[in-house]
Amino acid sequence: MLPEKELMALSVKTESKIVLLIMDGVGGLPVNGKTELATAKKPNLDKLAQSSIGGLTDPISLGITPGSGPSHLAIFGYDPLRYEIGRGILEAAGIGFELTNRDLAARGNFATMDDKEIITDRRAGRIATEKNQQICAELQEKIKKIDDVEVFIRPGKEHRFVIIFRGDGLNGPLTDADPQKEGLHIKFTEASSPESKKASEIVNKFIREANVILKSHHPANTILLRGIAKVPHIPSMEELFKLKPACIATYPMYKGLASLVGMKILKTGDTIADEFRTLKENWNDHDFFYLHIKKTDSYGEDGNFANKVHIIEELDQNLPQLMELNPAVIAVTGDHSTPALMKGHSWHPNPFILHSQWERHDNLKSFSEDECARGLLGRFPACDAMQLMLANALKLNKFGA
Repeated sequence: MLPEKELMALSVKTESKIVLLIMDGVGGLPVNGKTELATAKKPNLDKLAQSSIGGLTDPISLGITPGSGPSHLAIFGYDPLRYEIGRGILEAAGIGFELTNRDLAARGNFATMDDKEIITDRRAGRIATEKNQQICAELQEKIKKIDDVEVFIRPGKEHRFVIIFRGDGLNGPLTDADPQKEGLHIKFTEASSPESKKASEIVNKFIREANVILKSHHPANTILLRGIAKVPHIPSMEELFKLKPACIATYPMYKGLASLVGMKILKTGDTIADEFRTLKENWNDHDFFYLHIKKTDSYGEDGNFANKVHIIEELDQNLPQLMELNPAVIAVTGDHSTPALMKGHSWHPNPFILHSQWERHDNLKSFSEDECARGLLGRFPACDAMQLMLANALKLNKFGA
């Protein structure tokens, strides 16, 4: 990846359009000899792959399992090791919460613990969003402040919520208050430095008070907090790449990340068909579209191989709407792999295809991990994908004389 200074100098504004389609966590591992992608009936994706160049991407580095934030940043063309954005910041930005430099934000899960404070379900059975809203309203009513720090609690979808602590002297980052696995004892956050001691004490007081209130709300009888951090400075995609970008996503975290890099968040419905309809309706207003499909990741985390396959097939049925728009560049990939076999994110590289009239075609047979591994792009860092998209949209000038 070129340094930002060089990319800014080379990038140019053009009328050509780029669509980046991310199937979250789409990469998998074989079950009965085939991954989810290889199992799915997806004639449109396969046809696209046959006229594309392919490869495999690593979001961070070989063997490193990435979170959703850094893996998306990499595909957007940012060095994920340089720009560390806490999950809480992404979630807060995603719901449109106006953050200040006095804020510390965390992404929350409602979870289930037993009478020995052992986590038995990290997602509280994926409670209904309406139930989430009720619980958040009760917590907000009963916990408005912790010492001299204001507390703001906002519901997300299903089991997810956002909490913002606002006050002086709240420094991060903090460790996650989340054991990360079921079968382990609840965990409190820890200060990463002497400067973050006050913040850790405030957050842990909140967790203790929340656990008392949540006793009557089984299965959502405890909370897990991740990505507890403050707002970083990050340049926009318009500054770096001369783009007018837009985001089409249904989950707050992805909207939040997109807004932090300067994308306009387009209003859309909850279905894949809604997202493609939103793309068509806003086609004339932007030159870069990030279209995010979430459920491939959700079903991967649930270990639900069949439903992950179904989502891939549902996406495929909607793909002709994108093809009719005839953008200069179409890139299809995942931000990270979430094999249903592992029930979580993994370090495995992501299948990647790029369709453009200016690229050599690989003669791939289909869009799958094995086929993309045969591609001319080989295995490459995900942060280089943006340069490929820009080049194929003729948005980069020549380097040097």
